[in-house]
Amino acid sequence: MIGNLTTERRNVRSENIDSMTAEEFCRVMNEEDHRVADAVKEALPGIARAIDAVAAALQSGGRLIYAGAGTSGRLGVMDAVECVPTFGVSPDLVLAIMAGGGGAFTKVAEGAEDSRDLAVEDLKNINLNEHDAVVGIAASGRTPYVIAALDCASDAGALPISISCNKNAEMSKHSKIAIEVDAGPEILTGSTRLKAGTAQKMILNMLSTGVMVQLGKVYKNLMVDVIMTNEKLRDRGCRIVAEAAGVSVEEAGKRLREADGKVKTAVVMILAACGAEEAEERLRKAGGFVGKAVQET
Repeated sequence: MIGNLTTERRNVRSENIDSMTAEEFCRVMNEEDHRVADAVKEALPGIARAIDAVAAALQSGGRLIYAGAGTSGRLGVMDAVECVPTFGVSPDLVLAIMAGGGGAFTKVAEGAEDSRDLAVEDLKNINLNEHDAVVGIAASGRTPYVIAALDCASDAGALPISISCNKNAEMSKHSKIAIEVDAGPEILTGSTRLKAGTAQKMILNMLSTGVMVQLGKVYKNLMVDVIMTNEKLRDRGCRIVAEAAGVSVEEAGKRLREADGKVKTAVVMILAACGAEEAEERLRKAGGFVGKAVQET
């Protein structure tokens, strides 16, 4: 049954990679990677539904929780962690659980993916509730740990969403929104860290970024809620204020200091010609959306 999955089949175009030159190998792999974006394109309607649903869940006080194993689990962890500095959200808003726990991120714990009990325990430990959205990620679409997480979400009244890299995936039967992508067999048979992993990363990029756009974490195409925790991000924050408000970098830096380092506040201060306190109040009334805050009278 597992052997019939697309992600487990042999790729006829790479049957002889062991006798290819390095350049020939790279060309074949690159050509196969080009198939990923087209495969993800077919799933866009489902991804869009997931974005709308997750945004609604977060607006109602819920959280976005990724659940996966192996490469899929690691991708979920990375996406969750990156939301904090990129969008200025609390570490508790976007979370990730993975089979084998945190240690499995750097050390292989493949056997853990077969345990349904571990998923239930992991979700219990983070107090899963009916407002949350649980996104199960598994290339095969049949990982017991992930299926159990989706079932646990349903039982709790939370929203179960699945991301798999096979059509008619078993996981889809356990979710309200099923995202299925078929990018074809891997060039290294069964190695789903390759095309399947790329497809999952692309989908997670869309999902989290799309959700944050709907939550007002973005102004135009600028990350106005970025947390400036190092030199690079401080420089970026200053440039964001300058570009968003149409002022010099020097002026942007001055307003940032007045705004206590809050990029979004500094932008509103300039565009609405007001002080930091009024800018904060405008943002509060506008639900965090810069455009609406500037229009406030």
